Amino acid sequence: MWYDSGQKGYPFSCLCNRQEKVLGALGEGEWKMLFNSVEFIIFFPIVVLLYYIIPRRVKYLWLLAASYYFYMCWNAKYALLLLFSTAVTWLSGLFIEAIKQRISAPGKQARCKRLVVAVSFVLNLAILFFFKYSNFAANIVTWLFAHLHIALPVYRFDVLLPVGISFYTFQALSYTMDVYRGDIYAEKNFFRYALFVSFFPQLVAGPIERSKNLLRQLAVPKPFDFDAARDGLLLMLWGYFLKIVLADRIAIFVDTVYGNFTTYTGWYLVVATILFAVQIYCDFAGYSTIAMGAAKILGIRLMENFNAPYLSTSVAEFWKHWHISLTSWFRDYLYIPLGGNRKGWLRKQLNRMIVFLVSGLWHGASFSFVVWGGLNGLYQVLGDLTAPLRDRAVRVLGLRRDSFGHRLLQTAVTFVLVDLSWVFFRADRFLDALQILKNMATVHNPWILFDGSLYTCGLDSKNFALMLICIGILLFADVCKKRGVCIRQAVARQDYWFRCLFFAFSVCAILTFGIWGPGYNAAGFIYFQF
Repeated sequence: MWYDSGQKGYPFSCLCNRQEKVLGALGEGEWKMLFNSVEFIIFFPIVVLLYYIIPRRVKYLWLLAASYYFYMCWNAKYALLLLFSTAVTWLSGLFIEAIKQRISAPGKQARCKRLVVAVSFVLNLAILFFFKYSNFAANIVTWLFAHLHIALPVYRFDVLLPVGISFYTFQALSYTMDVYRGDIYAEKNFFRYALFVSFFPQLVAGPIERSKNLLRQLAVPKPFDFDAARDGLLLMLWGYFLKIVLADRIAIFVDTVYGNFTTYTGWYLVVATILFAVQIYCDFAGYSTIAMGAAKILGIRLMENFNAPYLSTSVAEFWKHWHISLTSWFRDYLYIPLGGNRKGWLRKQLNRMIVFLVSGLWHGASFSFVVWGGLNGLYQVLGDLTAPLRDRAVRVLGLRRDSFGHRLLQTAVTFVLVDLSWVFFRADRFLDALQILKNMATVHNPWILFDGSLYTCGLDSKNFALMLICIGILLFADVCKKRGVCIRQAVARQDYWFRCLFFAFSVCAILTFGIWGPGYNAAGFIYFQF
């Protein structure tokens, strides 16, 4: 192996201590079906092989069984929560369809449909609240009563956070809304709908699929397609590169610095914060890309979740290209129902702030997550406020917005703004985030960038250099993607011998340069905690 971190699951543990206990982060020796685990490498080929062998009419049942097995490898009893959410939203779709057919009066029909939607949302969000936000709410109540000098005991629950609960809850609720709006039919086959909610490649960390895309594909299984399988395998290899070679290597440096930010101050924190932006991108995009590749091998297309976000020229553009499935979910099911931009400028900005505050809370039961979301919303409000001034400055100075220099400056400013907000996302507590920002601003030690001091933060000079090379590969790939150049298609156009060598080289490089903990323990993905 290229590098042994000496820590078990360090990329995941860097964040889980700020949350309630996370299912799958606890328990020595538990079998957790991670994409980057030996168990998954055995599990997935078996699923694919049997999927294409068995009769077409039972393919979805096999995928359903495989998906529930995949989830139950984390904690079998919490599959009941997944089943409950599935049953509630499936029944809601049937009730809405029945109301459409049996109630002709428009007013009464609308009221009945809204009631069904409300019940579906309340039941699902109540479970999500209990497991993810009950103790956070208890802490707020305790704090309020303490400031009012009222002694009131508040009970806290010692519960594990079911992995992926935020993802599959939102996916199931989107189906209820889609049936309500008439965008999708009400699925009468419970098992096929259950597969839509639990489809294992994207079950625990997205992308959050829409029924209009995934449910319809599950209804019509596709035969094996060699080209699609090859493309899916290339996607999986790229995802493994992002996660194992790059994200997990960067995590060693970031964990070292953020774990002792009172010692590593100034430019140590600046470098670690910049690297965390790359780490979380590679970690989350790595999962999404592996999920897309695995699904594509099974003949199913999942939505793109990332589109070169750090090449964006504004924060608003960044959020169109980052975690696209969640951003579009909030747009379609929260921002637009709130009124979107249809009710004036002030209402638009209020709606935008609500969406980003809720998005921050979705990510975790912590005040620092709420601040992170609010800060990204505030950036966009200020962007709209200052747009006339910036337009005037461009005219007065005779600048060209389409010039490379101008776009490069916009991209750099956008990255800095987004990266500063990541401090609140990464820090264990809100007060820690403030202290980190203070240490970055007040301690001036730029010489550490040149005297080798950075090599004392967990990565030696060789690993640090390899990390920089891999970041360069990532940047090259994102530039190609931004310009509409698909590297996978370029590889597919080559001769058979070249493709074989490319695959073999990629696998060997990932195995050789990947980060492996003691005993080859797979490190979890950051977004598993959400």
